[in-house]
Amino acid sequence: MAYRIQKEKQLAQAAEQALQQSVDAELFQFADYDPDRAEQTGYSNYSYWKSTFAVFRRNKVAMGLLILIAVILLFTFIQPYLPGQRPATLINNDPVTGMHMANRKPDAEFWFGTNSIGQDLWSMVWSGTRTSLFIGFSVACVEAVVGICVGILWGYLRKLDVVFTEVYNIIDNIPQTIVLILLSYIMRPGIGTLIFAMCMTGWAQMARFIRNQVIIIRDRDYNLASRCLGTPLHRIMLRNLLPYLVSIIMLRMALAIPAAIGNEVFITYIGLGLPVDTPSLGNLINTGRTVMTTHGMEYQLLFPTAVLSVITISFYIIGNAFADAADPKNHVF
Repeated sequence: MAYRIQKEKQLAQAAEQALQQSVDAELFQFADYDPDRAEQTGYSNYSYWKSTFAVFRRNKVAMGLLILIAVILLFTFIQPYLPGQRPATLINNDPVTGMHMANRKPDAEFWFGTNSIGQDLWSMVWSGTRTSLFIGFSVACVEAVVGICVGILWGYLRKLDVVFTEVYNIIDNIPQTIVLILLSYIMRPGIGTLIFAMCMTGWAQMARFIRNQVIIIRDRDYNLASRCLGTPLHRIMLRNLLPYLVSIIMLRMALAIPAAIGNEVFITYIGLGLPVDTPSLGNLINTGRTVMTTHGMEYQLLFPTAVLSVITISFYIIGNAFADAADPKNHVF
């Protein structure tokens, strides 16, 4: 046995010497071990957000719609300050007859025409878009903040699971439409009332999605190790749990914006929305609905509906695309 082992060692040494002799010394040299350089080889310049945006930019449709939404947002704010623009609530009168320029079809002077009392629909549509987008973004931000905080606590702390589950069941079993109608009827009509009414129930869905994801990852090895090492609860939530929820949060926020605008249109449709002197897409669509059957006045419904459709579809596609890009499985190199 000893002779066999010795023979194998001799054969291995002979093979190694033959390998070294066959290597061209000018092209290859054996490097000495350097612990400092060994540490440098483990460095990676990977960035989660940089990789996320790189994946998102590959989606040409989502990028095009994102640029479109950015242009719409910018234009809604600068439109009142452009030359030749009329105030949205101004009633335009004919300088010759002094009568209202009512129901005037789109032309070179009034690009979107006028409504039944002579207001410029071009200015009203962009003012209404600004109002509706403000409502949508406000509702989305409130739902995100409340939903994230409640969802993480709900999923991570087992003692609070029963309490939050009962609260969610109560909110979920009450139709959102009834809550919107009751609060809009009881409180004074206005933008703040609509935002408050939508946020009363909107956070629950976000919290439930967050809670389900937290339950999946809360008992993984790195979370158990963090708890054993005495890591504070807030640090575990912010560093260990929240990064895995980015895709869900962005998707829910992107969908909450068109949903809030749709709810504003619905509440206005039943007569409990914003006052008529506050331009919004809901008011414009409700007004256009009443005259859509009149020949030649379909434009009063067409223009606000087209803007609403573009915003809704764009946010839906952008939200789904960004959620896919934020998923680490789609951009790990």
